[in-house]
Amino acid sequence: MALPKRIAVTLPAGPNIQDTIQRLKWAEDNGIPDAWFADSGAPDTLTQIAAVGSHTSNIRIGVAVTPVYTRSPSVLAASANVISQVIPGRFVMGLGSSSQTIMGQWNGIPLDKPLTRVKETAQLVRTMLTGEKTDFQGETLYSRGYRQPPMENPPPIYLAALRPGMIEMAAEVGDGVIFNLWPKGALPKMMEHVVIGAQRAGKDPAQVEIVNRAMVLCTDDKEYGRNLFRAAFGPYYATPVYNKFLAWAGYADAAATITEGWAAKDRAKTGGALTDEMIDEIGIIGNEEEIQARIREDAEGGVHTHIIAPLAASKEDLERTFNAFTAANFQF
Repeated sequence: MALPKRIAVTLPAGPNIQDTIQRLKWAEDNGIPDAWFADSGAPDTLTQIAAVGSHTSNIRIGVAVTPVYTRSPSVLAASANVISQVIPGRFVMGLGSSSQTIMGQWNGIPLDKPLTRVKETAQLVRTMLTGEKTDFQGETLYSRGYRQPPMENPPPIYLAALRPGMIEMAAEVGDGVIFNLWPKGALPKMMEHVVIGAQRAGKDPAQVEIVNRAMVLCTDDKEYGRNLFRAAFGPYYATPVYNKFLAWAGYADAAATITEGWAAKDRAKTGGALTDEMIDEIGIIGNEEEIQARIREDAEGGVHTHIIAPLAASKEDLERTFNAFTAANFQF
């Protein structure tokens, strides 16, 4: 059976938890089947899900993604246990390596051996969720003698990935793969590596769910939207992990210019490396018909779950963008 195509709202809705509850309720009331949290700082994401989950009845809630360096596997497994009791069968744990900015600058944690660390964290958390006593010695993690109550229906574990090695590992070890900020021309080769990883584990690649955080703006002024994207993601692509990904995806010259601009503290040069053509490849900017068509195109390319993350500078922008994907206004 083919996996369903799904729309998701992005969370949190800001620093106020009540706003996040309202967005969750709005999404559920408007036939949007998923809500996926980002996880980078306050308010804490896993705590929020445990706190707000009881305000919903059927929406699936995921995380894209919790960094594996800031929480130990036992803490992740213990959090998943609580959340899965609050929203049984509706939680997806997303794990990833995060970035040098969040790990190194914010937390003072080296981003060492990210592929191995993500893989070993996923393996350990999955073992812990079954209630099995740990006896694990990896390259980056060690655990012996930890046991927590077994779960009858443990949550699936999805892994974030950008480039070939991580994509293949994510498809091999994870139950799903989470993508972010890719130019649409790169999607076919990203999907090729999903197939390689899934087959390595003896899985049907078509049963590996692909989740994508889509940067979307519903607007009649594309230049306005492009400038929002440029300001937000020029610095993002300056981080080594995303800079290398951009080069791999076919934009080596732009990646080099971004690195030079960031090193020189020249924001104009950094953002200017993202041309209109590039932004139109990565972002989803346009009127209702245009952004809906692009989401359908991504779905045809292999993406199952589309997290609508509005590039919104105003409440009106945000509402128009989300409204384009309610059940009444959009179907695959």
